[in-house]
Amino acid sequence: MSQQNDQNIVLAIDEKPKLGQGILLSIQHLFAMFGATVLVPALTGMSPAIALISSGIGTLVFILITRGKVPSYLGSSFAFINPIIAMKALEANPESGIATGSFLVGSFLVGVTYSLVALLIATAGTKWLMKLLPPIVVGPVIMVIGLGLASTAIKMVTNNPSNEYDLTYVTIGFVTLIITIITAIFSKGFLSVIPVLVGIIGGYIFAITMGVVDLNPVIEAKWFVVPDFTVPFVDYKPTLSWYVIFLMIPVAIVPIAEHIGHQLVLSKVVNKDLIEDPGLDRSMLGDGVATMIAACLGGPPNTTYGENIGVLAITRAFSIYVFIGAACFAILFGFCGKVSALLSTIPTPVMGGVSILLFGIIASSGLRMLIENKVDFKIKRNLIISSVILIIGIGGAAIHIGDLFSLEGMALASIIGVVLNLILPGREFVSFKEMFDEEN
Repeated sequence: MSQQNDQNIVLAIDEKPKLGQGILLSIQHLFAMFGATVLVPALTGMSPAIALISSGIGTLVFILITRGKVPSYLGSSFAFINPIIAMKALEANPESGIATGSFLVGSFLVGVTYSLVALLIATAGTKWLMKLLPPIVVGPVIMVIGLGLASTAIKMVTNNPSNEYDLTYVTIGFVTLIITIITAIFSKGFLSVIPVLVGIIGGYIFAITMGVVDLNPVIEAKWFVVPDFTVPFVDYKPTLSWYVIFLMIPVAIVPIAEHIGHQLVLSKVVNKDLIEDPGLDRSMLGDGVATMIAACLGGPPNTTYGENIGVLAITRAFSIYVFIGAACFAILFGFCGKVSALLSTIPTPVMGGVSILLFGIIASSGLRMLIENKVDFKIKRNLIISSVILIIGIGGAAIHIGDLFSLEGMALASIIGVVLNLILPGREFVSFKEMFDEEN
């Protein structure tokens, strides 16, 4: 990739910004990732404060491992929402046999998986990954993530805490959705990269007028509070089971492919081949270590954020110090009791309203991948692979063998998709660069 000087660059990757400029740019990146990062723990019943702290620490570790050469922010991954919800539901059921903290063990294993993939890339290159994860597999799996969460979003919008249909909740949810859509379509500049955050704020204000928000927790909260971290061997005894392995690890296929795509797009934005220097193995390892740290703190798995890449493309300020600043601000916000209390008062229909759009966009991005890579559905193998992945993933198919083995939903769909792609005749080799090339 060309590394010619770009006269439009505001700040180079290794360039230190002025203090005021750096603070404003860092806060902008914080806003870009904020809505999605706190949405994942809000949907899964985890702590938004811990998610912020773990994302900040994870980003700093990522920057260290990539030697300060990859301007990226790591936030909560949407791919694991359903598996975490399923795991926590089983943990709450004493008859399930699933130990407390198993979903965090699964998250840690996801980080280990990233790290092993990084090791394989370092020793064997990327061709094996290209064979495993072509667009015909990754596209439908991404669609399963979004469509599989559709019922969750609708339930959040329509049902009150008593699990009864509530027209007030429906109104709040759709007002939030409309604000988010209007911001995404009609706003320009800075607002155009934070439509989710604007939607949450607008929906929250509307919910206050509807009388469903209790601000007393915010008033009573302290400014500085240490969140309730969930630490292994302190708060729970890590227990490994086949159920944890087969529910969480196969889903890692999606963020791994997403990570590679982000690095390729980011390379174009900064006009530097980040796949070669510092290397895909280093960035993948950074992602893995960040996810393992998050699991040890009680936070969700991390992934690189496309929202922040969009901010980079707009601002042309690539300085790694801006991301260091954003990470530090995220950590500070996580220890602010007022912020944590404020996040906890956001009504579920507000989060449900933005989720309708976000989950739909996830599903649509999978469809877009198939279209941009010109996947031909006149070819029977493509039609079969995508059809099987979609129905198994969305339908909730499962394989249970006693209490020893369980594989279901998205994880099962991902594995079957990979296997079908490898064994069905007529497979074409498609590189990741072709898969994510914007010019295709």
